[in-house]
Amino acid sequence: MQLRRKIIDKLNGFWMITTLITILVLPLVICLGLYIKAAPIFEQHSFLELVFSSKWEPSRGSFGFWPFIAGSLYVTLLSFLFTAPVCLLAALYLTQFAPRALIRIMHPVIDVLAGLPSVIYGVWGILVIVPFVSAISVPLSDSPSSGYSVLAGGIVLAVMVIPYTLNMLIEVFNTVPNGLKEASLSLGATMWESVKHVVIRGNYPGIISAYGLGIAKAFGETIAVMMVVGNVVKASGNPFNAAYPLPALIANNYGEMLSIPMYDSALMFAAFLLLIIILVINLFFRLLIHKTKRL
Repeated sequence: MQLRRKIIDKLNGFWMITTLITILVLPLVICLGLYIKAAPIFEQHSFLELVFSSKWEPSRGSFGFWPFIAGSLYVTLLSFLFTAPVCLLAALYLTQFAPRALIRIMHPVIDVLAGLPSVIYGVWGILVIVPFVSAISVPLSDSPSSGYSVLAGGIVLAVMVIPYTLNMLIEVFNTVPNGLKEASLSLGATMWESVKHVVIRGNYPGIISAYGLGIAKAFGETIAVMMVVGNVVKASGNPFNAAYPLPALIANNYGEMLSIPMYDSALMFAAFLLLIIILVINLFFRLLIHKTKRL
C-alpha cells in the first residue's frame, strides 16, 4: 500500500513537472522556429532596415515593415483608449453599485460577447462602423474617408476586447474584502471615496494586468480588423486613413505570393515581429505591476 502511494506520488509529480516544462519551453520553441524561417531575409537586409523602412515592394526585394508595425500599434492604441474607461467604470458599477440581479444578467451577456467569432465582429463593423466612420469623416476631415480606416479598426477591436478586460476587472474587484470597504465607510468616507481609495487604489496590479492582457489580445487580432481597416500599406497619423496591421499582412498573403523570392521569409519575420512586440508589451506591464506592488 505504501509502495503504491509512492508510485502514484512520483507519477503525479512527473506529469506536473512535465507540463510545467512544456509551458515554459513552448514559447521558446515557437520563437526559435520563426527566427529560423525568417533567417534568410537577414542575409540581405539588417534588422533595423526591415523594421524602420517604409518601402514595401516584394517583387523588387524591398521589405519595409514600418507601415505594418505603425498600423498595428495605432489600431491597438485606439482600441485601448476606447476600452480602458468603459471597462473600468462598468466593472466598478457592476461590482460596487449595481443590484445582484443585474450582475446575474450581465455575466452571461459578457460570456456571449467573448465567445462570438471574430468574423461576426468584422461583418458588424462593415455594416455599421464603416458607414458611421465614413459619415463623420465628412465634416471632420479634409478628404472624406471610405470608412475603411484605423478608426473603424480601433472601434471594432475595442468592442471585441471589452468582454475579456471587463471579465478580468470584475474578478479583480470582487477580491476586495467587504470588511475593508465597511471600515472605510465607518470612518466617514462616502461610497465613492471608499471605492476610489480602497477598491481602485488597492488593486492597481490587477487593473494593470487586465489592461495588459487586453492589449496583448488586441494586438494579435486578425480577421475582424482586417475586414474594416482598409489594408493599405501606408503609415499615417490620420485615423480616417486606411492601415495594414501585421496580422492582416500574414493572413492576407501567406500561401498566395510565396513564389516571390524571400517572401516566405518576410512573412515569417512579420510573425516573429508580432511575437516580439507582444512579449515586450507583456514585459512592460509586468514591470508596471512590480512597480505598483512596491507603492
